[in-house]
Amino acid sequence: MADILSGLVLVNGTDIWTEYGVFLVEDRRGGMENLTAILTPSKAKKDTAVDIREEHGEKYSAVLTPRNEARDVTLNFALFNRTKAGWMRQYFAFVNFLKQGKDGWLDISLPQLGLQLRLKYADCTKFTPLTYLWREGVHAGKFKVKLREPVPVI
Repeated sequence: MADILSGLVLVNGTDIWTEYGVFLVEDRRGGMENLTAILTPSKAKKDTAVDIREEHGEKYSAVLTPRNEARDVTLNFALFNRTKAGWMRQYFAFVNFLKQGKDGWLDISLPQLGLQLRLKYADCTKFTPLTYLWREGVHAGKFKVKLREPVPVI
């Protein structure tokens, strides 16, 4: 799996598959939730309008300067490990890695898309075990992480 998953997602220069056994996953086969979240543009900030009662409609400046609002990006991650202890250790280490970041920031690089995002951890919105963690053996789980992009690239 290393030859398939290595180098696909780098967080602050760290390959998350190589270091933590973590990779991006979809909810179902053929799903595109991660790509949708990554490429959905932010909303535009509202322009200031003047609404004069005695005139129709509203008035805007002759020159508008469109600006982006901050946006939330929710990514679906999965974690795989050959042992229960290894899975627990890697899960806690990865979540703490995301929460701490580098000075709180996560520079997520997606080489296949030629895209770099600067985000901060906001929340882990859902965890789903894929194996029974109270049994020894290979373990996997997936979780959704909500990240905030204060200055969106799109």
